[in-house]
Amino acid sequence: MLGLGEVTLVVDERDDLHFTRAALAAHRPQDGRVTVQPTPANSGPAALAHDALYALGKRLASGPNSPDAALDSVHLAWHAAAAWSIAAGVRHVVLIRAHLLTARRVDQLLAWRELTGVQLTLVWHKPPVGLPSALAEVRRVRDRVRFTSVLAEPGPPPARALFPPNVTGVTAQADVMVRLPMRPGSLPSRSGVAGLGRSCAGATVTAQSTLPVPARPVAAETVTALGLLAHPLVAGALGVVAFTAGTLGSLRWTRDLDITGDISLIKIHEPAHRRCRLFAVPTWARPQLAAARALHRLTSDAQESVFSRLLVTEGRDLRAHAERLPEFAALSPGSFLCR
Repeated sequence: MLGLGEVTLVVDERDDLHFTRAALAAHRPQDGRVTVQPTPANSGPAALAHDALYALGKRLASGPNSPDAALDSVHLAWHAAAAWSIAAGVRHVVLIRAHLLTARRVDQLLAWRELTGVQLTLVWHKPPVGLPSALAEVRRVRDRVRFTSVLAEPGPPPARALFPPNVTGVTAQADVMVRLPMRPGSLPSRSGVAGLGRSCAGATVTAQSTLPVPARPVAAETVTALGLLAHPLVAGALGVVAFTAGTLGSLRWTRDLDITGDISLIKIHEPAHRRCRLFAVPTWARPQLAAARALHRLTSDAQESVFSRLLVTEGRDLRAHAERLPEFAALSPGSFLCR
């Protein structure tokens, strides 16, 4: 990982409205800078991670039996926020009302910074008395001019650059033939890459001799809805199913190397490799697929398939989200899951 961005504490002792307005105006995700606003009176363990996801343009499904219930886990929620920020190339995070955070929340922010390498600016709207120990030695800024200067800082280059936005075509990312033998006496895996059973080239190698299948057109409202999903794996999987006209079953063996470095191509495997196909990834689906791969790299064993974690409950969360989208509403659970 590259070096971490700096942590800055902006001390706004008089709760000057100028500081809040400037921080909110600095929210420009397209430039790699986001402003997070903690939700007042929300004491849920993953509340601040949800606020970070909201700042990144994601919306959690609400209501009883929400398909986003998994994101109530602090661990998964913060890793999801890290994956989306990595995929979007976020370099600078500004957080207002930082004086309302508990020491535990501050530790969570600092852990997010360590995962992503972002520059972190905390606006403290009261005298800096009783600071969490983790902030005792950080850089402090007190006046408007210096605060404006801090907001203009772009932050360090992304620590884990997984989604270069201006690169097209096939990259030179290492992509090798991988041999994945099953253990003697084991059953075929329903979700892991062990189900491949034998070697198969990844996307970059395949692209050297095979033209990709064009992406299937997807309705604009479905594209918008997929762009709001908070769980990176759900967003990535449903996006792939939508533009390939495939099924969840077709994603059982998707490995990291089945996605090119610039997220422009993905290889979809079939049992026994009878009809493995290379697909072009449409521009709208690349951020979701980049975030899915980022979450996989942050949380999974390298030998697991990218989407294997979604299959342990027979795709229940995926199906719950799919039922909310017209693109998938007509699909039966069986046809959606199996091939």
